[in-house]
Amino acid sequence: MDTLGIVDSRSIAAGAQLADAMAKAAPVDLLRASVVCVGRFLILVSGDRAAVETSVHAARQSGWKLAASYVVPRVSRQVLDVLRGTPPSPPPGPAALGVIECRNAADGVIAADAAVKRADVVLARMVLGQGIGGKSYFVFTGDVEAVREAAAAAAETLGDSLLHKVVIPQPDPAVTRALAGFASPKAS
Repeated sequence: MDTLGIVDSRSIAAGAQLADAMAKAAPVDLLRASVVCVGRFLILVSGDRAAVETSVHAARQSGWKLAASYVVPRVSRQVLDVLRGTPPSPPPGPAALGVIECRNAADGVIAADAAVKRADVVLARMVLGQGIGGKSYFVFTGDVEAVREAAAAAAETLGDSLLHKVVIPQPDPAVTRALAGFASPKAS
């Protein structure tokens, strides 16, 4: 599995410079380098563990104040696919939908990883910071018990960074389409 590096800069200008320094420090894939609400800049990189650690270390040693920085080894393929914009395959009629809302973008990524590792769910969407006041949320589907277990894993991981979690059994197809991006059959 790949490793994910997350750097949340308190400054937009610093974030641009940090993204460049991180990309130059090691051979990593730059998944995201963009502004998020409340005037921050979020940088996500992936690659082998040593490269990601070197890249994130470059940001930490830059002298700029960071809101957060993490190295997440063995990150779930689902998380990387969603971050890369690769849509998941819809599950065969999800019996439940889970939505987790977090205080910030970095914690949302880490919680999504914990959720999909703990339970057999499909991570459908992650929204990180932009247009939602710097918060994040992610949506996943699966059978009811798996969605409950994934929601519990996310809540445990987030602690005080958890704002809200919901599990929606037998979601209406329109709700699944709107939140997860794919349709589910109507419950009979």
